[in-house]
Amino acid sequence: MAICDWTSGTCGTGDSKIHYVRTGRMLPPIVLLHGLGGNGACWTPLARSLENEFDVVMPDARGHGLSDSSIEGFRYEGLAGDVLSLIEGLELVAPVLLGHSMGGMTAAVIAGNVGEAISAVILADPTFLSPKRQHEVYGSGAKDQHSRLLGMDKEEALAEARTHHPRRTSEIVELLVEARMRTRIAAFDVLAPPSPDYHELVCKIAVPAFLIVGDSGSVVSIEEARELQRLNPNIRIAQIQDAGHGLQYDQPERFAELVRSFLRSIAVS
Repeated sequence: MAICDWTSGTCGTGDSKIHYVRTGRMLPPIVLLHGLGGNGACWTPLARSLENEFDVVMPDARGHGLSDSSIEGFRYEGLAGDVLSLIEGLELVAPVLLGHSMGGMTAAVIAGNVGEAISAVILADPTFLSPKRQHEVYGSGAKDQHSRLLGMDKEEALAEARTHHPRRTSEIVELLVEARMRTRIAAFDVLAPPSPDYHELVCKIAVPAFLIVGDSGSVVSIEEARELQRLNPNIRIAQIQDAGHGLQYDQPERFAELVRSFLRSIAVS
């Protein structure tokens, strides 16, 4: 599904090895961080639209895809550390970070705490959850649901995914199912409260930032996005119509258009 001249490899990050796919070329770097249950390959459609202008790097988070599990667990600080080690190991100079869901929170942790390592950040419906909502999500049975999926064969899982998301392309559905089936149960420990204080992180972001949400079932509502913009007026916001939490899967062309527009506006090309 990837373009034939893309490369892959692993980068050591202390107690784990992080696998990545990379489009390559001597172009400005952008690192794409997937959500819980995904992997780097889930970004394939977006990477295709960016590869002529950017060196697109798509890592698998610890416990996902072909990356190792970590003996230190699955907290956002560790996930952020993996990304920083990847940036250093691949000698990426001030890359843009784009993160979805869990990857969005990971990107926010980096942008809020060590923003000098990156040039800009794009947050696609990050897991910005109130303390109450964190406990609700943790107790929602997501780990049990994932365990049930791991007990299915691939065709059964694909059929269920197509039923739940009839408007998504066959490629995207297959990429997501393959990613879920390569996600270790332990990765769901990232849902355990407490998560980092996202209000505090947003206030500290000093690089150009773009928050994108959907209009149906997003973690971050458009009202919350506007409130975050009031906390940090440098953050741009946009809402994609007919899109839920998986906005880049529901509306891939519109999502790619917004990303490219933001990158052009900050002269990253």
